[in-house]
Amino acid sequence: MASKPRMRFAPSPTGELHVGNARTALFNWLFARHHGGSFILRIEDTDESRSALSYQMNLFNDLDWMGLDWDEGPQKNGSYGPYKQSERLDIYKNHLQKLIDNDQVYPCYCSEDELEEERQNMILSKRMPRYSGKCRNLTKDEKKLREKEGRKPSYRFKIQSQTIDYKDLIRGLIKFEADAIGDFIIVRSNGMPAYNFAVVIDDHLMNISHVIRGEDHLSNTALQIMLYRAFGFEPPLFAHHSLILGKDRAKLSKRHGSVSIDEFRKKGFLPEALINYLGLLGSSFTDGREVLSREEMIVDFALERASRSGAIFDEEKLRWLNAIYIRNCKTNDLVGRIKPFLEQSGFKKEIIKSEWFKKVIDLVKTDLITLADVENHINMFFDDKYILSVEAKEILHNDKALKVVKAFAGYLNNNEAEPQNLYIGAIKYVREKTGAKSKELFVPIRAVLTGKIQGPELEKVFTILGKYEALKRLNSFIV
Repeated sequence: MASKPRMRFAPSPTGELHVGNARTALFNWLFARHHGGSFILRIEDTDESRSALSYQMNLFNDLDWMGLDWDEGPQKNGSYGPYKQSERLDIYKNHLQKLIDNDQVYPCYCSEDELEEERQNMILSKRMPRYSGKCRNLTKDEKKLREKEGRKPSYRFKIQSQTIDYKDLIRGLIKFEADAIGDFIIVRSNGMPAYNFAVVIDDHLMNISHVIRGEDHLSNTALQIMLYRAFGFEPPLFAHHSLILGKDRAKLSKRHGSVSIDEFRKKGFLPEALINYLGLLGSSFTDGREVLSREEMIVDFALERASRSGAIFDEEKLRWLNAIYIRNCKTNDLVGRIKPFLEQSGFKKEIIKSEWFKKVIDLVKTDLITLADVENHINMFFDDKYILSVEAKEILHNDKALKVVKAFAGYLNNNEAEPQNLYIGAIKYVREKTGAKSKELFVPIRAVLTGKIQGPELEKVFTILGKYEALKRLNSFIV
């Protein structure tokens, strides 16, 4: 292996960044960082009908959010650009001409309807669908006739009988027989390069040393190796990782739930947690650890530990990891991350910036699963959002519970002290006056102060609310 590998992530901007593609980006990024190499971002945008600038910008934002910084590519300098395929069309045109001059390709005038009919006939006759090669030996006159009919040719690569084999860094020795593959299109009839043609040229000219991608590209690798041989290029080393699957073991898709990075960001997942989880899918780290920092993942990453079998995406496991990262997040940092969710819900900026609010977040953060959960956990501290749950109402219908509430309020009315000491004194007084213990003592007080029967440590809740806010709520239940 080269001492300084050059890795690339080359998405098509035809939709939002899928977690499967994000994991591919992560594996390439980790490999590059582990070996002190370079991580290159290349945009494969030659599918004009499906590519969109908005998807491209969202892609940049998603990679930035995850912290997968690229060394070369759009928005960065680099010696191997341009890094968008739509800006490299002259390069592909020149390489097509080399193959034409060497009689390694031919124009194909078949229409989409003709190709589909040929495909269906092969399926009906129980043969493997592949192009028959009927345009391969057209005469000059036959070509001219088709061009007079207004047919614009695509260009197909001439398959030669050969064995294509290579050592995959995850799957070991892989073999394909070229005879089972039909002559494939390398340039479409609109002049745009096909994926397998462009990627070979780009990876070679950008000096890519390793290609890590999903196992769904295994058949593409066979076609690409034939093109490498046709050009006389040295191919990179390949590694094909397993795909991410739903719980039904089908390829992960929208029917399984959230699948894009943007969806998980909007749901309040932290990038550190998502990166950690994607790194665990289809891979493993030293000592079987599951909670790892980005730096630890870089140090421990190894393709040798990548699984060949599909990785099941379990959002509950991701939620578990996310809760750990939220719990370990410094409060000041966490407040900044939560801010967009709160502002969207109408919380005022002045409140969010206050020292009092930091105490609120510090108290509830151990109960948060995602950032989007925060509103449900802090509503108890705001009069305009405080409401009694059904369970709290049921508790407070009990006569003994109301006695506890009255005794607690009575103590507060007649005493002054620091909130913590005031709370301790009030609890001692209520216990002695009513005889209430354990749940009979604490649940009614919690129900009135928070509107819920479960939550963070009650003493800390009282300290944050303060005596007069607590009394206001208590008095509303005293008849």
